[in-house]
Amino acid sequence: MKNLFEATTLEEVKERMAQLRPDSERLWGKMTPAQTLAHCSAAMEMAVGEISPPRLLIGRLLGRLAKKAMIVNEKPMPRNSTTNKSLVVRDEREFVAERQRLRGLIDRFATGGPGGCTRHPHFFFGPLTPVEWAALMYQHLDHHLRQFQA
Repeated sequence: MKNLFEATTLEEVKERMAQLRPDSERLWGKMTPAQTLAHCSAAMEMAVGEISPPRLLIGRLLGRLAKKAMIVNEKPMPRNSTTNKSLVVRDEREFVAERQRLRGLIDRFATGGPGGCTRHPHFFFGPLTPVEWAALMYQHLDHHLRQFQA
């Protein structure tokens, strides 16, 4: 399972992020590339424990099954997946600043290793091990990079 603790996976994500442009055309969704980078930064802030959205009822009911399918079995996130409302970005963002911010959070997560991961449960999947967080964060980034063909 690919995860952000692996150097090769980390480099892959950074190279794909470098391909993203402010005017990259999206295949699905509503966010611009800059908004998507800000959204991904919010997810990374969740993984390092800076923000802790509360558990969703639907996650309490279905989170374990989805966790097994997505994280354990590496099923890619489907297009137009729902997200926690606190992670949705609607205002305009500056592309270069958001890409730098996300890159910094990814580096912080990777260098922090397992000890740098939050112990707070994910809002949908529930409790995650550090490796599960690293795999989920890779899958989330991959999902949004695929959204813009990067």
